[in-house]
Amino acid sequence: MRHGKKFNHLSRKKGHRVALMKNMSNALVKHKRINTTLAKAKALRVFLEPLITKAKKNTTHSRRTVFGYLQDKSSIEELFGPIAEKVAARPGGYLRIIKTGFRKGDAAETALIEFVDYNDVYSNEGKQGSSGRRRRRRGGGNKNAAAVKGKNEEE
Repeated sequence: MRHGKKFNHLSRKKGHRVALMKNMSNALVKHKRINTTLAKAKALRVFLEPLITKAKKNTTHSRRTVFGYLQDKSSIEELFGPIAEKVAARPGGYLRIIKTGFRKGDAAETALIEFVDYNDVYSNEGKQGSSGRRRRRRGGGNKNAAAVKGKNEEE
């Protein structure tokens, strides 16, 4: 039974799991994207997104709180500096997980986890001529084709 199992334990004891999340968080902050298994990426997102939210408010208390989790001064400087500036206007959802297939050795499902604001491929900043809003086609389509179709059915 899974009474009280609120998160994925990743088949590790608490100390190992905390060390894993700390190391993966530091690597993600340093490199902006990492490849890992899908389960670890989902667990990392749950672990790191609240810390990024705390980093948006640059106070001594929030710095000490985040340092308690990451324990790496260079990661803290990066998180409270450039990363916090880029995500300042974003209300959440700082990380993106992209499935990348299955690992050859053990067929584990792999994924790429990255900061949303650091990928130029998906951002609108790289596109030229973009008005900033998305255009979607509604069901209306071509009205002339519908009129011709109606005339053909009458004949």
